[in-house]
Amino acid sequence: MKGAVMKGAVMKQLIQHWVTRQAEQRPDAAAIVWKNVRVTYRELEEHSNRLAAVLKRQGAVRGDRIAFCMAKSPEAITAMLGVLKADCMYVPVDVECPASRVEKILTACEPAGVLVDASGARLMGDVLRSFAGPRPFLGTLEEMPLKENVLATDFCGTDIAAESSAPHVCENDASDGAHILFTSGSTGTPKGVVVTHSSVITYINWTLRYFGIDETDRVSGHAPLHFDLSTQDIYGAFAAGAELHPVPPEYNLLPRKLAAFIQDHRLTQWFSVPSVLNYLCRFDAVPENGFPHLRRLMWCGEVLPTPTLIYLMQKLPSVQFTNLYGPTEATIASSFYTVPECPASETESIPIGTACDGEELLVLDEQRLPVGPGEIGDLYIAGAGLSPGYWRDPEKTASVFLPDPRSIEPRRIYRTGDLARMDEEGRVWFLGRADTQIKSRGYRIELGEIETALHAIDVLEESAVVAIETGGFENMAICCAWVPAGGADINAADVRTRLAESVPRYMLPRHWLQFDRLPKNANGKIDRPRLKADFREAFLSQKSGTAVPGAAT
Repeated sequence: MKGAVMKGAVMKQLIQHWVTRQAEQRPDAAAIVWKNVRVTYRELEEHSNRLAAVLKRQGAVRGDRIAFCMAKSPEAITAMLGVLKADCMYVPVDVECPASRVEKILTACEPAGVLVDASGARLMGDVLRSFAGPRPFLGTLEEMPLKENVLATDFCGTDIAAESSAPHVCENDASDGAHILFTSGSTGTPKGVVVTHSSVITYINWTLRYFGIDETDRVSGHAPLHFDLSTQDIYGAFAAGAELHPVPPEYNLLPRKLAAFIQDHRLTQWFSVPSVLNYLCRFDAVPENGFPHLRRLMWCGEVLPTPTLIYLMQKLPSVQFTNLYGPTEATIASSFYTVPECPASETESIPIGTACDGEELLVLDEQRLPVGPGEIGDLYIAGAGLSPGYWRDPEKTASVFLPDPRSIEPRRIYRTGDLARMDEEGRVWFLGRADTQIKSRGYRIELGEIETALHAIDVLEESAVVAIETGGFENMAICCAWVPAGGADINAADVRTRLAESVPRYMLPRHWLQFDRLPKNANGKIDRPRLKADFREAFLSQKSGTAVPGAAT
């Protein structure tokens, strides 16, 4: 960004300015390729400038939050950039979220405005009709207001098109928040992780150096826009001047379509959660020596089973494979490990590696002192990627963003909740969760949030949620043990339908066991190890076709 000039002044380095720079230097180059649409950097710059002007005219000011409930599309990415150019933070909302969860997100972030498209209009209309907070202004990037699905919109695509496409002088600086990503919360309320411009810039600059991404690359955009992996996809591509190729969500359950997408779009960089790669492996969808343009395949979000890695490395011998690790609280990823050769055994583990530039991984004991090489400890992260904390939740922030005991100057470390060990070479090995938080299909999920939603279902006497490893597509299967209230005539399908009103689809349990009463331990607490054993037995019996006595799945 050095030397970039706007209205006679040196332009601050903010993440939206990567698009501005590309529009100045390579205006007709493709920024986004989506289905049959090709959006150039000039078009992306001008459209987002116009949206920023409309947002400011609606009264948006520095630090405001603007939510958007839009399906993955060039318009949604334009919305993100337009919000940033208006000096605001964007808050992505999953269009498949239940209305009750969306209402919690809006209540927490108090947005000045909400942007919708046709896919999110009905959901957001339902939410805003019962929303107790101040009504945010409502807009759509569509040409006409979606009056049949939502409350009356304040502006639409026609109004945006009439605005000037001139660039804006931003008041923000790099320490300001760029976006808030809401993750699962153990109390039933989603947690809003604030991510700053500087954190994204530090990480993306590292990816460009390490992965060697440039304007010749064609980068996948697999992750949903409310998921932190999408930050690398989008801004990594724009910073390099590469082409971003968002993957249609409907391809996720069609492995051969997904493989054809990689092939037909001549992708050079692929980044996704491991469950997608497991699916490609399960259906043998990767051709021998396929994807001739692909140079690197990256994964993050959960453990990739070694058999899947072996399958991919044997099928794609010329591709580099990199394991990335990091929670949303540390922006995207904090460590990396590029696999040097195909594992010799399916039981061989893959480390999460060493810290990215500007980051540090620490394996500490209960006193937050370093453990020795090979010893198991709690995994902490320090460095430039750390979030300022959870949006307007100082108590929760203070519980996991802790003072660094090694530093005289004020410095924070983040407690991930993961267990790890560090070997003699300084590589870190992930050993699992230390609490009830899991990762399934790349999503981070608090089992307590699901239980909180279940407790609100009046036809249940009691319930508990555990997770078991399956080795399959989801990696960790969510399981619900439940007891019906006296006289209630319900089944697992009824409970699942009720639960779907409160939690997203990816948080719905896959396995269900009905009990007369839940097993308890000596302290009178629910015996969760026993429940896990029951579900493992039920899962194995289901696979073998035998029945499990005394419980229904």
